[in-house]
Amino acid sequence: MNLKINNRFKSIGGLLLIASLFFVMPHAIAQQDSTAAAEPQTEAVDTVSSDDSASTVTDTAATAEAVTASPAAPTTVTTAAPAAEEGTKIDPQVYKNFFYYVLFFLVICTVIAVIGKIHSLYVLTKKMNGKYNPLAGNTFQAVLLFLFLLFFLWGVYYSYTVWGSWAWREAATEHGKEVDKMFIITTVLITIVLVVMHILILTFTLIYRMRAQRKAYYYPHNDTLEKIWTIIPATVLTILVLFGFFSWRKITNVPEELQKSAIQIEVLGEQFKWSVRYAGTDGIIGKRNYKLTTATNPYGIDFNDKSSWDDIQGDDIVLPVGKSVRFHIISKDIIHSFYIPDFRVQMNAVPGMTNYFQFTPTVTTEEMRDRMNDPSYDFIMLCNKICGQGHFNMGKKVIVVSEAEYKDWLSKQSKYFTEDLQKEFAQNDTEISPRTAALN
Repeated sequence: MNLKINNRFKSIGGLLLIASLFFVMPHAIAQQDSTAAAEPQTEAVDTVSSDDSASTVTDTAATAEAVTASPAAPTTVTTAAPAAEEGTKIDPQVYKNFFYYVLFFLVICTVIAVIGKIHSLYVLTKKMNGKYNPLAGNTFQAVLLFLFLLFFLWGVYYSYTVWGSWAWREAATEHGKEVDKMFIITTVLITIVLVVMHILILTFTLIYRMRAQRKAYYYPHNDTLEKIWTIIPATVLTILVLFGFFSWRKITNVPEELQKSAIQIEVLGEQFKWSVRYAGTDGIIGKRNYKLTTATNPYGIDFNDKSSWDDIQGDDIVLPVGKSVRFHIISKDIIHSFYIPDFRVQMNAVPGMTNYFQFTPTVTTEEMRDRMNDPSYDFIMLCNKICGQGHFNMGKKVIVVSEAEYKDWLSKQSKYFTEDLQKEFAQNDTEISPRTAALN
């Protein structure tokens, strides 16, 4: 039976090797052909360069006359087309590298299988000679596990001291301090449990390893132990959940007075970009309806609502430091996620509904650049839901400035109610009918 199973594994491995070679060889031949095709061009260039200066001048003059006599457009097309085709081709070396790594992996698997077979023969030989001791490897394996424990503890320490300081930085918002506190408490508790449990597990394998003339103590039940390992984790988790719940309530349940006094900004997510709309001088964001979406009004703003006439369009998200900002987060097509890591802000953008997130920035972009010692550092808003092929490109710069700089920037931005829309709106004597209730 074992022989049949081993033969099956050998057959599968052989087929994988043959298939890999089958895919690698055509690309290798194609690369050789492309190299051979490039050599005559090089020779032609060498031949032309070896001509005397007189013939070169004559050829140049004839070429200039031909270019003058012929239109420029066809020449541009003929030269651009091959370049475009070359840009879409994938380098054969990519395929070669991939299949080489596959072959390398299969070779490693084969070596491991061979070592396993050699060890099996070694054990079988000792059994035949009557020298086999099934407990001989216990001490060796227990020592290896203990050495792994030492390596593991060093890795935990290294990850916190090196990578922890690299990945962690303080939040740039008021509520971010509360989120950071919750994160640090949870991380400390998890780290304590992680370290203690690994020490117990990997030390017990050495202390209580199976040895000759040693029997395990049968300990079927202990009410005290079960109460301890049930009540303590349940209490700790309950405290963490309550702490997180109250922290979340502080962020999302903002009093109505603070909601109205905050700067109102609407963020619309779609595949694969973000659109930003600032409330105008009235402090109110106008209504929006997807059925009003046109070529001149891609946002679908309902301009029957006069509150939308002064709404401002922003290429970037610019925020004043120390001022409360309330984001209206919506989606045009599928679920996206409004995510600013430095601000500890994340909220889903869901089609057909509006989610809100209100916060106060405490650090300007320039201050963060000084803190990071990076003059090109920027806050950035990302999409934290995998929303399609262009998901990676859904980013928008977030700039935090002083209040005076913010007002100056806002006064220079264009409005969504452009002149073309105003003309289109003026031509209609009756109001534009959205046909359904506005969604904003």
